[in-house]
Order: sequence, then structure tokens, then C-alpha cells
Amino acid sequence: MVRSGPIRSQSVPMNDLALEIAATAARLVVEEGLAFGPAKHRALKELGLPARTALPTNDVVEAEVRDYIALFCADTQPGELLALRELARVWMQRLAEFRPHLGGAVWQGWATRLCDVDLALFCDDPKSAEIALINQNQRYETQTVRGLHGDDVEVLSLHSFCEALDEDVGVHLRIYDLDDLRGALLPDAQGRSPRGDLAALERLLAA
Repeated sequence: MVRSGPIRSQSVPMNDLALEIAATAARLVVEEGLAFGPAKHRALKELGLPARTALPTNDVVEAEVRDYIALFCADTQPGELLALRELARVWMQRLAEFRPHLGGAVWQGWATRLCDVDLALFCDDPKSAEIALINQNQRYETQTVRGLHGDDVEVLSLHSFCEALDEDVGVHLRIYDLDDLRGALLPDAQGRSPRGDLAALERLLAA
């Protein structure tokens, strides 16, 4: 069920306004599966704000997402997160030779059934992962997105059936050079590792 966002006052202070945008964006992330960027811009439209309004940071939106989940999805989200992490483990085991690291919402712990699995692969040969998918008879699509250090990175995207959720889940494989691995593990602004390898995921599952 989609829930309406907060009602905006015409005299909302800027810091409160940023939180209001973040709260509205968080609802869109959880209820509609939008990424943070599109959710923030949709929030501006829903709140009737100018397109040039200053947007909250992703960290602020993530905090609101966690609050929203705790308030509205506490009974369903843990099971959905577990299912997605188990699916991530399957693909990390399948692609173990490419040093897979899990990132995004599934790694950070706020994923719901609308989220995709985001894996980074660190390859000696950038084409080797694609060849592996072909050998596994996997159908996939390719695209280019912004990756580490702001550089373009190729992404192999496929759908994988998740039995626990009884539906297909998107799995995105970001293809990096092996040399990129060290920089990929630098902590974020909150001191968290932005991604983890299979051993780290196993520890989360065991916990």
C-alpha cells in the first residue's frame, strides 16, 4: 500500500525542508523501488517544489529509508532481505573466480523485495565474466553506468528467480579491473565498508 507523504507548510525552514524531501523520497524508494536519485527528484514534484531546490544527501535519504522500514515494514523486510542475501550468495558462489563483492541495499541491510542485487566483479580480463555467463547459458543485457572514481563501468544485468520471494530479481554485475579492488573497499563517510566479499556476506547470514 502506498502511503501519502508529509504535508508541506509554506514556511518550512530549509533544514526541515530537506528532511521532508528525504522522507518523501524514502517512501518512494521503499514502496516503488526507485533509486535515490530519481526518488529525490520525484519527491520535489510531489511536494510542489522548484526543480532547483537543494536536495538532501544520500546518507540523509538512507536514514529516512531505515526509519520508514522500521515503522511500516518491520514484519516483512527482514525476511525479504534474507532472501536477497541468499540469492546474492548463490551468484557470488557461481562467479567466485571473479572476486565478487556485494554492495548496495542488500549489503547495507535496508533492501526490500523491490531491490536488485548489486555485485562488483574484479577481473583479470574484463571479458571473462561475460564469457562465463554465456557458458552458463545466462541471458543478460549490457549497459554503461558511472562506477568507482567517477569512471564509466560496464554492467551485465540479468534476472534470477528467487524461490523465497517467488519472483524474478534483477542481478547487476559491475565489471572492474583487478587493480580497482583495493579502492573499492575504502570506507564511506559513515565509516562503513561499501561492499563485502563472500566471506563477509556469510558472516551476515550467520548472524
